[in-house]
Amino acid sequence: MQINAPEKYQVATELEIIQQHLPIQDKRLLELGCGRAWMTRQLAERFHPRQIIATEVDIIQQAKNLLIDDLPGVSFHAGGAEAIDLEDNSVDVVLMLKSLHHVPLPLMGQALSEIARVLRPGGLAYISEPVYAGEFNDILRLFHDEKTVREAAFEAIRHSVEQGELALVQQIFFNAPGHYQDFAEFDQRMIRVTHTQHRIDDALYGRIRDAFNRHMGEDGAHFLKPSRVDLLQKPV
Repeated sequence: MQINAPEKYQVATELEIIQQHLPIQDKRLLELGCGRAWMTRQLAERFHPRQIIATEVDIIQQAKNLLIDDLPGVSFHAGGAEAIDLEDNSVDVVLMLKSLHHVPLPLMGQALSEIARVLRPGGLAYISEPVYAGEFNDILRLFHDEKTVREAAFEAIRHSVEQGELALVQQIFFNAPGHYQDFAEFDQRMIRVTHTQHRIDDALYGRIRDAFNRHMGEDGAHFLKPSRVDLLQKPV
């Protein structure tokens, strides 16, 4: 397994990668760490799973998600990946989209054990993680350096595979296009989040703004965000 493979990248969105590699239609899905439920909505409306169970550990965001009333096939639950409130062998597909590295470091292995527990034999786990590289990452690490936790997430996955808990089906590397209209949008989406308390003084805020604005063009700022998918399967 590789944490990064620069020669293997393709340009694609997360949804395109999911469509290419993950059977979802008529399946029972568990999405761990659904955030603002933007991807939850895309999964529900585009791929027509039988059910989506979407969990979120951020209680502020979870309260907002519970107000969503136009996704009848989706149920929102509070909780972290390290303690999944579902029965053994009860879901077909588990998705973690840029969320494993947010699990407390000592509990990452437990989260993968929980994923293996709730998956049906032969079920798939799609674990997508940001790769610590690229111009967008250079901006993020000014105020939220995730090098250690991203490496720990990869090691937890590799350990799970080595122990035979989950089997590696495929690794996929892709650059996802990202666009921000201006710094205000970046500020709202990446800095003023409820799941993380960033400590940013005026001087650092200015450095972040300047670093971002160096990428601004006539139609905003465009980035390619490198990501890795570890597609895993519960042994039959």
